[in-house]
Amino acid sequence: MNTPTTSRHNTRALDALNFFLADVRDGLGPYLAIYLLAVHHWDPASIGLVMSLASVTALVTQLPAGALIDNTHHKRAVVAIAAILVTSGCLMLPFVHSFSWVALTQTISALSAAVFAPAIAAITLGITGPKAFAQRTGRNETFNHAGNAVAALVAGILAYLCGPVAVFYLMGAMAIGSVISVSVISATAIDHNLARGADVSSLSSAEHPSGIKVLLTNKSLFIFAICCALFHLANAAMLPLVSQKLAQLNLQLATPLTSACIVAAQLVMVPMAMLVGYRADKWGRKPLLLAGFLILPLRGVLYICSDNAYWLVSVQLLDGVGAGILGALFPIIVKDLTQGTGRFNVSLGVISTIFGLGAALSPALAGLVLQTSGYNAAFLTLAAIAALAFALLWIAMPETKALSGEVNAHATSHGSTRL
Repeated sequence: MNTPTTSRHNTRALDALNFFLADVRDGLGPYLAIYLLAVHHWDPASIGLVMSLASVTALVTQLPAGALIDNTHHKRAVVAIAAILVTSGCLMLPFVHSFSWVALTQTISALSAAVFAPAIAAITLGITGPKAFAQRTGRNETFNHAGNAVAALVAGILAYLCGPVAVFYLMGAMAIGSVISVSVISATAIDHNLARGADVSSLSSAEHPSGIKVLLTNKSLFIFAICCALFHLANAAMLPLVSQKLAQLNLQLATPLTSACIVAAQLVMVPMAMLVGYRADKWGRKPLLLAGFLILPLRGVLYICSDNAYWLVSVQLLDGVGAGILGALFPIIVKDLTQGTGRFNVSLGVISTIFGLGAALSPALAGLVLQTSGYNAAFLTLAAIAALAFALLWIAMPETKALSGEVNAHATSHGSTRL
């Protein structure tokens, strides 16, 4: 049984893990586009292709990653190993130049990073239980965004002083911090049955998780996955497009300005994550989710209004609203829809695979439109996809807060169906 001192210790360790892992779990992101454009002079289509190849390859590990986290009692070790592998793949980039080697390093990083989302969610659920999960998830996202903001600010300063390669070594330092943080979380504080979304009040739920059929017949889970896929298809390429546009305006300032974009968005994500943590249980999930989805098409349209660098950075603030709300609500909604099934992390993997496909295709789609029709057409295409995501969410997605009990009962009635 955890004492108050132990609980505070784990709370602070989980805060630190989310802070330091922030820079590691997302990889190089838009910095890769700037590095390849500024240092190796790649064309936009090739940049989009290498980013999409790594993301598509990572899709095949989403479901196995969720299953691994569901079944392993060594969740902390999995996070530490993945952090080291992601950083190793990025640290190799200054020493390789060909398309195949760059694609390989990013593939290694993307494959390893697949475990972070389900592992953090599982460790959190295993420590807090389902009742406190929403508030703790909001806190996780708050520290995650704070870590991203600090890392991006430091990356911008270092890149301005030392060049784009400095970003790689910053990631190494953040990885060390994340490994130390996860190692000091008490292993005994994690209830591994709770961590997989089992109903510990039912022995059969803890020992015999529901079959995969209970997920395949969950209409709301499927709708949520499609909405997320469309959101990420529209969202993933926006910042890389802005980064390339900034690079054309001023190559020397491209990395610092991209860092400013990230810092601006992450600073907005902090209060958004806090809002979700404190209000998702009172207001419900859907009103907050609709607000987050509505911002994305607006952002895509605003990008075409001006080429001014400061305008582009200002519009990027809106990313903090949409992505901040969705990032915090994502594991909460999946928990709502799978509570009692014992398949929480597998479900995270399934939905991550579906929306990851959208994110993976986004840079390639945007790159093709950019090359044939220009930046304005690319931003408007992404905005149209975002509008479709909002419409589907509004019309077809139910409020999930009230569904968790129904899913629990449904899972119990199907508990004998095994994988």
